[in-house]
Amino acid sequence: MKLLQQIRMAIKEPTLFVDFIKRKTKEKLLWNYYYNSLRNPKFKSKIPNNYKIQKYIITDLKNRGFRLVNLKIDIKDYKKYVRQAKYQDFPYYYNVVIRNNFFEKTLEHYVTAKLLSLSNKDVYIDVANADAPTVEIYSRLYGCKSYRQDLLYQKGIKGNVIGGDAGNMSVKDGFATKMALHCSFEHFEGNSDINFIKETNRVLQSGGKLCIAPLYLFKKYAIQTDPATLQKKGIPFESDAVLYCAKGFGQQHSRHYDAAHLMERIKKNLKNLKLTIYVVNNEKEIDKSCYVKFVALFEKK
Repeated sequence: MKLLQQIRMAIKEPTLFVDFIKRKTKEKLLWNYYYNSLRNPKFKSKIPNNYKIQKYIITDLKNRGFRLVNLKIDIKDYKKYVRQAKYQDFPYYYNVVIRNNFFEKTLEHYVTAKLLSLSNKDVYIDVANADAPTVEIYSRLYGCKSYRQDLLYQKGIKGNVIGGDAGNMSVKDGFATKMALHCSFEHFEGNSDINFIKETNRVLQSGGKLCIAPLYLFKKYAIQTDPATLQKKGIPFESDAVLYCAKGFGQQHSRHYDAAHLMERIKKNLKNLKLTIYVVNNEKEIDKSCYVKFVALFEKK
């Protein structure tokens, strides 16, 4: 089913189809070659995630002074949100993009909306949106004025679309009151994560909020990649990150912070932002497929 989903997504855009065929060819014939070309340390696996690892992460975060808050999902309220959101009104997203990951994605959207306390007084930016319907859903449910932002869009502002680098947005200072990223911050390569946090200070109004769901964490600083997605020259992975190479992952970069690197890359660049990390403690009650465990909420003073 996952392969069929990828084919459907690829066929929708000719350029994506070509990239899809290239990646599947690399995956079938040359995956080990591309894996062997990557520097060490590296592993042939996904980044592991289990209760023991999560417990270690939580202890390490507390020891380094991060503010943690337990978050229990109100399951009835989540189900009410899903009914009202009407994801089926967005057939491509519903049938192709999230068909096999429906509960996790809708849970991310629900948690974000709740932590941001969206209302009709807000100007909201959905960062790294990639045509997800959160913009339309949040506007309808909460009355906020919503914008979608992505590097894929032409630089500048056209209607409610903001194109270009999230670390250098074409908007005025204090443009937004609320911002969010859904399963996308981990894909920010190089120093683009640091640049985005600095840009958040500029773009948010005083009292504004940014939510990142999930915030991907691990006991070691690590980047998950699929060698079959990498271009010939690859990308410059940080030398102090362990590489986890996962066949079929389909992404070239997914950053998982340890507490030390979250401190160095994010906390030290907060400036006027206050960071709270929420620890979701009942995500599996929504569905066993759900994996959002850590959520970051930034509030501008």
